Amino acid sequence: MTLILLVILVALVFEYVNGFHDTANSIATVVSTKVLTPRQAIVLAATTNLLGALWGTAVAKTIASGLVDTKIVTSQILVCALLGAIVWNLVTWWFGLPSSSSHALVGGLCGACLAAADNRWSVIVWSVPGPEHWWQGKGVLWKVVMPMVTSPLCGFVIGLLVMGTLYFLLRRWRPYTVNRVFGKLQLLSSAYMGFSHGTNDAQKTMGIIALALMTATAAGYFHDLPHWLGFLRTPEPPPGKSVEIAVWIKVVCALTMAAGTAAGGWRIIKTLGHKMVKLHPVHGFAAETTGATVLLVASHLGMPVSTTHAITTSIMGVGCAKGFNALKLSVVERILWAWVLTIPASGGVGYLLVQIGLRTGWVR
Repeated sequence: MTLILLVILVALVFEYVNGFHDTANSIATVVSTKVLTPRQAIVLAATTNLLGALWGTAVAKTIASGLVDTKIVTSQILVCALLGAIVWNLVTWWFGLPSSSSHALVGGLCGACLAAADNRWSVIVWSVPGPEHWWQGKGVLWKVVMPMVTSPLCGFVIGLLVMGTLYFLLRRWRPYTVNRVFGKLQLLSSAYMGFSHGTNDAQKTMGIIALALMTATAAGYFHDLPHWLGFLRTPEPPPGKSVEIAVWIKVVCALTMAAGTAAGGWRIIKTLGHKMVKLHPVHGFAAETTGATVLLVASHLGMPVSTTHAITTSIMGVGCAKGFNALKLSVVERILWAWVLTIPASGGVGYLLVQIGLRTGWVR
């Protein structure tokens, strides 16, 4: 029972770190365009993230039952996986790089399970094709790799097209009028972005907690629980079905992410909002609307897409509509390297922690 509580605690620490790491991406543009002060943006993001986190569970179900063989998962493995993700998140936050908490979690989970399975790669669910469409499939290929490629491309291309369309439609407007109108519209787009972020990112921790409770239930740890703790029992779903997320998990994860959001994430905001490309309210509106739409579609399909990738590439696309020389390529290069390294780096930390646990007897 103590181990289960430890998993839940570490999962909530990850959610808190995610709050000030990834949520910084969702409010970076509205702060950098000076439409909202940092304090106002944090309140808006925390509120809309809370609402988004309570909306649907498709991503949580993917994390809980669609990436690794759940029979290998123990509480110790989940702790190592979460610590791998937390370590990488803190490293990239320290350097102000908007890396993906989603992929850090996936990497940590896969690396920890691989070590626990004695390097048996089949423990990772690589590909289970969908019955009709590719997005209905399970496994790393369909739920991680494909979205990792398609969501940044969609963010960049749609951001470029939306901004190009706005340039054409607003070509006769005075700059003062554009800034005044889109300063108000950006309040809506930033709320939309925060909501979309909550529908995707908060659910990843929900999936981890559900996975921990499911494995503990299967192992018989909850047989002698008192009646008032019966809500912890989470039976494995029948074949072909997804695990159901209990309501209390949604509420706790949503509130924890909101608290993390309130802690801020100014290093990442500075990179996205100032260093990569200079933004005005109309650019912020275009980037946020694009990034939020990509996230919302992915959440509906159960894909743990990176908020970081969606909003960053949307900003890149919006910036390129001004001209490719508007982008600071040295900053873009650093960001791309962080993306490439996220899954192997967090996976490596998770793998190493499990190996240490095996040698010390903590992991069995």
